[in-house]
Amino acid sequence: MAVLPAAVIQEPMQVLAVLLGFLALLFWMHAHPRLQKLFRVIPLLVFAYFVPTLLSNSGILPLSSPLYDFVKTWLLPASLLLLTLAVDVAGILKLGRHAVIMFLGATLTIVVAGPLALFLCKGLIPADSLDQAWRGLSALAGSWIGGGANMIALQEHAGAGPAVMGAIIVVDVAVANVWMAVLLWFAGREQKADARIGANRESLDEVRRRVEAYEAEVSRPTDLGSLLMICALGLGGAVVATALASHLNLWVLDGLPVVGRYIKEFTWVVLLVSFFGLGLSFTPMRKLEGAGASKVGSVFLYLLVTTIGAKAEFSEVAKPENLGLVVVGAVWMLLHACLMLGLRRWLKAPIFFLAVGSKANIGGAASAPVVASAFHPALAPVGALLAVAGYLLGTLAGIACSFLLEWVAAPL
Repeated sequence: MAVLPAAVIQEPMQVLAVLLGFLALLFWMHAHPRLQKLFRVIPLLVFAYFVPTLLSNSGILPLSSPLYDFVKTWLLPASLLLLTLAVDVAGILKLGRHAVIMFLGATLTIVVAGPLALFLCKGLIPADSLDQAWRGLSALAGSWIGGGANMIALQEHAGAGPAVMGAIIVVDVAVANVWMAVLLWFAGREQKADARIGANRESLDEVRRRVEAYEAEVSRPTDLGSLLMICALGLGGAVVATALASHLNLWVLDGLPVVGRYIKEFTWVVLLVSFFGLGLSFTPMRKLEGAGASKVGSVFLYLLVTTIGAKAEFSEVAKPENLGLVVVGAVWMLLHACLMLGLRRWLKAPIFFLAVGSKANIGGAASAPVVASAFHPALAPVGALLAVAGYLLGTLAGIACSFLLEWVAAPL
């Protein structure tokens, strides 16, 4: 990888101050009457994602920082708990078959689109590199259907070497981050997109209406005690979930892990805090929504979006040795997107189900809730639960894709 000069701003608290200041400026701009046309074209979340990318890739902010790890490890779980505190469980259960079909459709289209992309772009990869190329792309399939643990499992299954894996990680980060930005753009234009195909939004809009009605019902001036309780619940839940997850991954029977063999510890954290939040939604703690629980959770989540953007490194993409695999990855994602759009049109499903179904596969537990909450904070648990399902499917579906990739790469 290229050695970049040290960032101008490196100290974690200084980086935090820059990111929070940027978000405050962004929301001020979003509320300004003269700038509203801009945000109708480019949603606020796209700016929140890509401006930190520009700052880090230009050497102003670091590409890696302890702050980024802290935000993902602690603030993401805390935000999920707070966003699910007043969730409408009955409404989410009524979202129905579209959520499941679009999620499984995302898995299937990734399996099919990978070998097709390799077939179309095979000529861009030197013949003597094709053997390692399909093996590396098999690992990428594991990552895009499940996550990092599935990538490692498929790397070992296919026998991908360290050299090709370096290029595959570049493709994974670059292509997946661009796709995430596209999905965030969809979130800002969902009603127009759904109206264009006559999508049935009844169940989705009903969840939103019920959540917004409850917010109006319990809304009250925020007081110090409530804010302290909100922070204690969010961060305390993250701490407890992390401790429990570490024990789950250590639970073995006859020398083999009972859980956690392919599902990373952090995925258990996401699942546990989501269940904590769902459990608290049936208690009087639910009324903390009126004091701003979801608002505090949204602050954490927007900060997470900025750190995900800041970690995206695009300098490796232009290297000649990576170009062929980057093109295959880009075509792979384009085919996946086109197939998903076709499936959505056929089902007349809201764009939300495409976005969260795709990101539950390509991104997993860290980013699927982010994309889901971009449509509405009440929908974050949908992203979290589908992401866990993606981890469970990742290795099996990745192996199927690996066989197809090997068949395409074989000499005629």
